[in-house]
Amino acid sequence: MTQSHPRISKAVIPAAGLGTRFLPATKATPKEMLPVVDKPAIQYVVEEAVSAGLDDVLMITGRNKRPLEDHFDRNYELESALQKKGDASRLAKVQESSDLATMHYVRQGDPKGLGHAVLCAAPHVGHEPFAVLLGDDLIDPRDPLLKRMVDVQEQHGGSVIALMEVAPEQIHLYGCAAVEPTEDGDVVKVTGMVEKPDAADAPSNYAIIGRYVLDPHIFDILRKTEPGRGGEIQLTDALQQLAADEKVGGPVHGVVFKGRRYDTGDRGDYLRAIVRLACEREDLGPDFRTWLRSYVAEEM
Repeated sequence: MTQSHPRISKAVIPAAGLGTRFLPATKATPKEMLPVVDKPAIQYVVEEAVSAGLDDVLMITGRNKRPLEDHFDRNYELESALQKKGDASRLAKVQESSDLATMHYVRQGDPKGLGHAVLCAAPHVGHEPFAVLLGDDLIDPRDPLLKRMVDVQEQHGGSVIALMEVAPEQIHLYGCAAVEPTEDGDVVKVTGMVEKPDAADAPSNYAIIGRYVLDPHIFDILRKTEPGRGGEIQLTDALQQLAADEKVGGPVHGVVFKGRRYDTGDRGDYLRAIVRLACEREDLGPDFRTWLRSYVAEEM
């Protein structure tokens, strides 16, 4: 008989990275605040958490990340100016970000990797399961990945990671999972993980992408996890221990995602994400697609 587990309410968003791949744009502007069309990338991520029912959001930040807090706070001067102009449309957009969720912030003092960033969330999360969303992966709201992961965790307990099939020659860019099938077509049992393996050593072509639903026992393991690849504390290494011993924090399952995902962590993919999302906008799409066709035709 399937056991029911507590519903998740908290989301953790690590946002302490330096964004070096986007220099010089990120010298004074957090990479999470770079616009994707007309919203910063981080707002898409918070909106995804809220749409999955997680309206208690903890952001792990670092130095020079104050604009993240300002974006999700009220800006009374701007709101007043828009109200006086009678610009209700822009006023609603400005207020939307401050009304999205209950936001909390904690600084990651030292950049010791994703595992260490997640560990910074322990005092806020306590003994509850929680979600982790990485800001470089934007998931199309029409393909609700996180909600599905929350449902799987509620059903099976333990932890759940998001997986996506990639070409073998790309697997070295990701964490990789060894898996076994389950009765659900989009759910697999995770038996092992390795961080950025060579193609010849990869146990599968299932790449781990930036969504996790984690059992709180992960904190105990992270406290004991030594720095791994790149000299950082890897979340994948801690998850590998959970997968190897279900008695510690329950099983690890994976949800295989086949929907639309936009990678904003790479400059080329960031530009492609903007083009794809702009093309699909009702207010921008028709004119932008016409221009894009003309531009491609001229360049070809």
